[in-house]
Amino acid sequence: MHEVLRRWKAAFDSHQPDAMADLFTPDAVFQGFGPAVLTGRDVVRGYYEAVPTGRRAEVTVLHAYTIGEQVAGGFADVTFSDAHGWEAHVHLSLVLCRDDGRWRIRQYHVSRVDAEQ
Repeated sequence: MHEVLRRWKAAFDSHQPDAMADLFTPDAVFQGFGPAVLTGRDVVRGYYEAVPTGRRAEVTVLHAYTIGEQVAGGFADVTFSDAHGWEAHVHLSLVLCRDDGRWRIRQYHVSRVDAEQ
């Protein structure tokens, strides 16, 4: 979990949509900020291509677990921000699986945290 999110953060912070997409399985299920559930690496690439350059993510892993040798998952807190003061806090849940010898994201879901709670 820590290694996947380290690579995810590095690719996100440097606005590398191809590197972002490569972190996901070809059949990944993805729900970002929008209400639509997206499927597949190509739509994940498109999602990250649309993210404005200059955005960054601070990631804190809260919990990680494994299910055998091929599946893992976990939860993280993420704060997205940019140089203009925009910020968004989310909870992130991931399911990872082994794909071609490396861990990739099979399921990605963010839930925005309301600052008023």
